[in-house]
Amino acid sequence: MALVRVALDARSYDIVIEQDALGRAGEHLARYARNGRLVVVTDANVAKAQLPRLEGALRAVGIAVEPIILPAGEQTKSWRHLEQLLDQLLTLEVERGDHVVALGGGVIGDLVGFAASILKRGCHFIQLPTTLLAQVDSSVGGKTAINARAGKNLVGSFYQPSLVLIDPSTLDSLPRRETRAGYAEVVKYGLIDDPDFFAWCETEGARLLAGDRAAREFAIERSVQAKAAIVADDERETSGRRALLNLGHTFGHALEADTGFSDRLLHGEGVAAGMALAFRYSARLGLCAPDDAERVTEHLKAVGLPYDLASAHVTGDGAALVAHMLHDKKMAAGTLPFLLARGIGQTFLSKDVVLADVAAFLDEDRAG
Repeated sequence: MALVRVALDARSYDIVIEQDALGRAGEHLARYARNGRLVVVTDANVAKAQLPRLEGALRAVGIAVEPIILPAGEQTKSWRHLEQLLDQLLTLEVERGDHVVALGGGVIGDLVGFAASILKRGCHFIQLPTTLLAQVDSSVGGKTAINARAGKNLVGSFYQPSLVLIDPSTLDSLPRRETRAGYAEVVKYGLIDDPDFFAWCETEGARLLAGDRAAREFAIERSVQAKAAIVADDERETSGRRALLNLGHTFGHALEADTGFSDRLLHGEGVAAGMALAFRYSARLGLCAPDDAERVTEHLKAVGLPYDLASAHVTGDGAALVAHMLHDKKMAAGTLPFLLARGIGQTFLSKDVVLADVAAFLDEDRAG
């Protein structure tokens, strides 16, 4: 078992990484079960694959389980399903002192976290992430949100969980495409400020994707250590350091918007293509060596992730994609900050990018 602490004073919490943690969930969650019950929110796919194991472990220690099962997919991060979830939680008489368990990937974690932040002005929640993307990224740090018509994650709050319980064995039932999409967020930590970790990804990433247990556990622990340190230093993205975690996301969210926030392009796939675009754009600006941009592109290509507009199945031109970027939640005073790079492990925040130039770059990248 590995333990990582997110140090946020009164909002501090632990990230527990343990093989078969779901099978021992009774030990981990017993102290959070007020009146001997826990409400568990999940989606239809995870309910089939993981909910019985969690229910069995909790009932074995006398904890009653109240499951709420929502549809799977990005479309569930919506006003309609938020309202549905809140109504169900209120029907179950969830109180401010109760803990709601989010069992699933990033969609469920984001939705449940946001619902917990506003239910009766705030109840507690626990993250039990079941996808690689959620385990290494979205379950940690307290960003919760739903999507709006104008764009992704535009309505939400910063709201920290009480515990993140990670069971790498849940990845065994994950479709290979979902695992690859989550792996993009693993690569991100190397590209931000850890070139040695990116080099590890180049040599060991294929083992991780093939299901190697040691590689999975190493990558998960290294990733959450990196994110926990950044979140502890800049919880609400005020100093700029936490913004580094958005590497690939400005491009990526535009690609997701172009594909309708659908299964045509998973979030991690959009991030992968977005990171490759960010490095190629940095090389175009003379900020980083073309060889570094090529390394990023080649690694993503080698593991089967999108690395350009064509492989991301994006049809919009540069102007259309930049129009999507104008709805980015990071817009401030008409300026959109971009995460660019001076090299692998040297990501920085730029506030002087000209969007017309970005549009031209995207058109050139597609043509080239």
